[in-house]
Amino acid sequence: MIASIAAPTLPKLLKQNYEKYGGKKVAMRVKEFGIWQTYTWKDYYQKVKHFSLGLISLGLEAGDKVAILGENKPQWYWAELAVQAAGGVVIGIFTDCMPHEVKFYVEHSDSKFVIAHDQEQVDKLLQIKEELPLLKKVIYWDPKGVWNYEDPILISFDKVIELGKEYEEHHPGVFEENVERGSGEDLAVFCYTSGTTGLPKAAMLKHNAAIQAGRSWWNVDRWREDEQYVSFLPPAWITEQGLGIAGSLVSGMEVSFPEEPETVQENIREIGAQILFWGPRNWESVNRLIQAKIIDTTWFNRFLYHLFLPVGYKVTDLQAARHKVNWFWRLLYSVAQWMVFRDLRDKVGLSKIRAAYTAAAPISPDVIRFFRAIGVNIKQLYGGSEQGLVTLHRGDDVRPETSGPVMPGVEVRLSEDGEIIVKGENLFSGYYKSPEATQEKLKSGWYYTGDFGHITEDGHLIVMDRMSDLRQLSGGQMFSPQYAEIRLRFSPYIKDALAVGAEDKAYVSAIVNIDIDNVGRWAEARRIAYTTFTDLSQKPEVIDLIRKEIQRINRTLPEWARIKKFANLHREFDADEAELTRTRKIKRTFVEERYKDLIDAIYSGAVEMAVEAPITYRDGRKGTIKTAIKINSVEQP
Repeated sequence: MIASIAAPTLPKLLKQNYEKYGGKKVAMRVKEFGIWQTYTWKDYYQKVKHFSLGLISLGLEAGDKVAILGENKPQWYWAELAVQAAGGVVIGIFTDCMPHEVKFYVEHSDSKFVIAHDQEQVDKLLQIKEELPLLKKVIYWDPKGVWNYEDPILISFDKVIELGKEYEEHHPGVFEENVERGSGEDLAVFCYTSGTTGLPKAAMLKHNAAIQAGRSWWNVDRWREDEQYVSFLPPAWITEQGLGIAGSLVSGMEVSFPEEPETVQENIREIGAQILFWGPRNWESVNRLIQAKIIDTTWFNRFLYHLFLPVGYKVTDLQAARHKVNWFWRLLYSVAQWMVFRDLRDKVGLSKIRAAYTAAAPISPDVIRFFRAIGVNIKQLYGGSEQGLVTLHRGDDVRPETSGPVMPGVEVRLSEDGEIIVKGENLFSGYYKSPEATQEKLKSGWYYTGDFGHITEDGHLIVMDRMSDLRQLSGGQMFSPQYAEIRLRFSPYIKDALAVGAEDKAYVSAIVNIDIDNVGRWAEARRIAYTTFTDLSQKPEVIDLIRKEIQRINRTLPEWARIKKFANLHREFDADEAELTRTRKIKRTFVEERYKDLIDAIYSGAVEMAVEAPITYRDGRKGTIKTAIKINSVEQP
């Protein structure tokens, strides 16, 4: 155990790692212009130190809020710890937020500075700066495209570091004094909730809570100093705070940053990362990619895949049931590894993964079971901005349908109506500017999650759905829309789905988003011509393809919860249209209201419906799209 895990603030952890490793060990690396650039712990410390002093010279005071808007890069980490070292609080903003969303976060948090990545993010802030009277400076770290901007509110990241060096000459020792003055009880970061039921709320986290999340996680999987973690999750999300920022400071492991979001898989493969966290949508996407590639490969490779995949499933199921894997199955699994699984993992950049994680939303047990079958040590965990890390699979005790046992220092109970409630050191300190919401969720030290769940006899937590999302059909039976949706997304041809049912509905129906890449390849292989997403989604052959996928899923559902009708939507659900949160969760109530006419048509017995839907383009322009959506029965007449 390294000594630094006892430090009560994130900047103190950094200082102790700097004193331990200095310039001898790499702390982080980033790919720029095709070359991996490295930064030692000394570099990390110096960047944080001078940027912090530069912010102070610009007027940053203890308790001030600073927003960061950018992709995963070393500058985000440096900026966050620099702000915290000066006694400030960090607010993370997702990079795909529209200007009005950025305005909400900056205004609601009372941020006085915004640290932005590039021209795209700077432009958003220049659009709204007049509406943000508290905003003093916008600091950018990628100067490309911003060279000719002359707005006095702008200043470069490198310039702030220069100001910090100058400030240190006249105020020696200020940074070190600030770091030592910091307390674990100080606020460290605001993590905004996803806003599935309304406006996002700012969950306030102290240094103690952030460090405890990283420490307890490290205690389970013991990330090593020589291992590499790929920072892919948005740092605006609590998981990256616990694993990427706090986790790397606690463990000393290297953090690697991809060149671009689109090159993540390629970069993971290049560096041979051992630690990885992807959200359910990422794992589902890779799963769909693998299945599509298998469909397109040679007959011999398909034969080997289908021959050995059941072997992987058999070994995985034995491990999940806590049964010993005998020599026969171990031998077969070794052959499967050499013949199929090793190359398959390498093709998607997962060949050296020692510990992989998923969370944020429920994931189909089929996805976890599949990746474990091919040799990826994927584990599911449960937590959130408010409750921190609550459960995590341990060792080989991985059951695809659960989120694992409760973490040390955390208590979990179920309320009388089945709601998961949590107590422990990880809990947040309340919602910023929302005392009523805080009182509603925090009662007698227990956080009421709003999630419906079950605890197995041996202590594993099963998270079934949001309490507010459970639905009752007209016959009185309850069903979980999410349960069906995550299983639909296991299909290589379905990117997203919304399961629908209500007290006045006799059966369950679904609105489906096809996966344009995989369905497109499938159509091209069969010489089915199409022009657009809309055109492809309504092709009779594609409708029949999705029908067969739903029929397969229905076999795993209770009779009353089986999907009877469906419609392929003419467009994907879109976060810019407020249909998804920035962490890609469906805003169920909003989406059901937006597509109310389509849902009514499904239950009215109609065979198709004309749709005219609003759409927002990337440049902010708005328009409409007109088409006819076919309404289909799962069981063909």
